[in-house]
Amino acid sequence: MGALLVALLAVAMSSRGFSSSSRGGDCGCPGTRKYTGMVEDCCCDYETVDAINEEVLHPILQELVTLPFFRYFKVKLWCDCPFWPDDGMCRLRDCSVCECPENEFPEPFKKPYSGLSPDSMICQEGKPQATVDRTLDTKVFKGWVEIDNPWTYDDETDNAEMTYVNLQINPERYTGYTGDSARRIWDSIYKENCPKYPSEEMCQEKKALYKLISGLHSSISVHIAYDYFLDESANSWGHNLPLLYDRVLKYPERVQNLYFTYLFVLRAVTKAADYLEQAEYNTGNPEEDLKTQSLVKQLLYNPKLRSACPLPFDEAKLWQGENGPDLKQEIQKQFRNISAIMDCVGCEKCRLWGKLQVLGLGTALKILFSVDGENHLNKPIAFI
Repeated sequence: MGALLVALLAVAMSSRGFSSSSRGGDCGCPGTRKYTGMVEDCCCDYETVDAINEEVLHPILQELVTLPFFRYFKVKLWCDCPFWPDDGMCRLRDCSVCECPENEFPEPFKKPYSGLSPDSMICQEGKPQATVDRTLDTKVFKGWVEIDNPWTYDDETDNAEMTYVNLQINPERYTGYTGDSARRIWDSIYKENCPKYPSEEMCQEKKALYKLISGLHSSISVHIAYDYFLDESANSWGHNLPLLYDRVLKYPERVQNLYFTYLFVLRAVTKAADYLEQAEYNTGNPEEDLKTQSLVKQLLYNPKLRSACPLPFDEAKLWQGENGPDLKQEIQKQFRNISAIMDCVGCEKCRLWGKLQVLGLGTALKILFSVDGENHLNKPIAFI
């Protein structure tokens, strides 16, 4: 469930990153346009999304993910690609992920360990052979049931092969991961596992899958342009507005799909409000854990959000035909394949964020399409 909120922040940060540019700000990019009216296939308009993102969601999420419960992500970084040999190479050291030393993440997240000094907070250089903690004290997730998500590749529940990563020191940014390896990832996603779009024959369900993936792609592109390696000799980072325009802003469909993905994930968060409110945010730091719980409630029950966009996306409109169950299985298989492709990404940091955001989308899909109704407080949380 943590991945769901972090994924929402990723899309929120993306829309905020290009909002001023695409809506008339000084981008230095030709042909930028203002988006008005309803977001296609959603229940909110562009102006409302921009307002609630800037005033409510982005500030709360930015603070929330700095707290221990959401700062650490448990992930299997080194996996065999199930589709082709691993041959991707990353040009920059910033491609690598800093894995957390044992003493850095909260005590309830691990079993007792005394190998590292308490004042040793330096993150290791992200190498495949780095020694990291791979244990999990399940008491930290009391009430949560870790089960396979039918929407995602089911290779992420093997605790022995997983590690914690501090997302705050591994931001999604430019890594130098380009060329045939990177192109093959997106080609495999779009050409083999994503419905062809636009198409007059495309049903709403397949259209939604395409828009989710396109919105994710736009989000990644915005992050790359937002935090770009401008000058290698000076180790200078900053905004790359021409890249932002070339990859996202000059394509209205990509901007629109980013808004769609934003509202889709937001709907999953609001639908799971009861679960998120009741979850035990336990990291062994009572003060920060109370703050986490408070911020989650502020996010879920903010009056501006609830009044401005009470139903961001209406999932009840989908899977209504007689072929609904078969169609759901087909799209579920396609998304599972997309999640498995993340193991083929030849850049460690790109793989980290790809896995996290696809897991977030997969969690949203499970909430909206695998959980009936809104009130299940008597049942254990069983998303991820």
